[in-house]
Amino acid sequence: MGPLQGVRVLELAGLGAAPFCCMLLSDLGAEVLRVDRQGSSPLDFTLRRGRRSVVVDLKHPEGADVVLRLVDRADVLVEGFRPGVAERLGVGPELCCTRNPGLVYGRITGWGQQGPLAQAAGHDINYIAVAGALESIGRRGQPPTAPLNLVGDYGGGGMLLALGVVSALVERGRSGLGQVVDAAMVDGASLLMTLFHGLRSLGEWNPERGSNSLDTGAPYYDVYLTADDRYVAVGCLEARFYEEMLERLGLEHEPLPAQTDTTRWSALRARLAAVFRTRTQQQWCALLEGTDACVSPVLTPAEAPEHPHHRARQSFVSVDGVVQPAPAPRFSRTPGAVQHGFHEPGADTDDALVDWGLHPDEVIVLRRAGAIH
Repeated sequence: MGPLQGVRVLELAGLGAAPFCCMLLSDLGAEVLRVDRQGSSPLDFTLRRGRRSVVVDLKHPEGADVVLRLVDRADVLVEGFRPGVAERLGVGPELCCTRNPGLVYGRITGWGQQGPLAQAAGHDINYIAVAGALESIGRRGQPPTAPLNLVGDYGGGGMLLALGVVSALVERGRSGLGQVVDAAMVDGASLLMTLFHGLRSLGEWNPERGSNSLDTGAPYYDVYLTADDRYVAVGCLEARFYEEMLERLGLEHEPLPAQTDTTRWSALRARLAAVFRTRTQQQWCALLEGTDACVSPVLTPAEAPEHPHHRARQSFVSVDGVVQPAPAPRFSRTPGAVQHGFHEPGADTDDALVDWGLHPDEVIVLRRAGAIH
């Protein structure tokens, strides 16, 4: 099951990017063992699907040794601590990679392992702010808008680390050696802005927020209110798609401003807004969805899984009664799958430790000593 079948990943449980990365690796077939803290009750349980859990007290004198024993059997270790924390706990990359030279040691932080901000606290909004991404998101005349925590934590963090881990595994196939992968959310968010650095250098991107073709400045790339107080998203950037939208809206013969006339975008927006207000979201979908007019309904997260396109592609799955996105991308020979639902912290401590090389008698001793739970 999955292209990563046979790969063993040890996850030192954290928040945000690290569990998202490990969810991706599990969905693609890796065996991921999560090392949790006692008493943790994560709200992001959907991100923690597909792996077993052991509880190890890393501050216990014998806790770090348990993790190092697991490292001996691992292909990958993933941690999301602040720089230096793993080293202080006795499970840093130098020690782990000395024990297991083939280990890929994946690290994810907000600011990276070095730099003047490396030790500073932060969250997604801070990392994308410094990357130049946040300033560019929002409407004209309004403050920047935080795009949930998608750009830093997940797109620029967890996915970047997953790419780094898999790349290091590919290289290990040639050299036989592992290495440390240092992924930083500020780096990932910066990478996601590559296109806009190029456009800015060409003078094709205005510094004022909400005045460009992709940031709600253009009336043909925006959302519009419908008669039932819902929204439709319009994305007809190309001239032929824009012309098709006008035709289907019955506006092809009106003396409208030219699509590229930025000085009259406000007038064009007002006309489009008035038209879209005349029908419900569903009525517009019946007329426009699936055409080259590039108009789609703005769905709630609860509605999205029921959309006919998602249903046809089976893009969502139900895991333990919770509907959530299915594994992606798709593979022709080795499809990924959700291996199982969320396991409570420590639910698999005894069995998993034995499966990863500890003797059952050692597990009993460690439990009595309080090193595991």
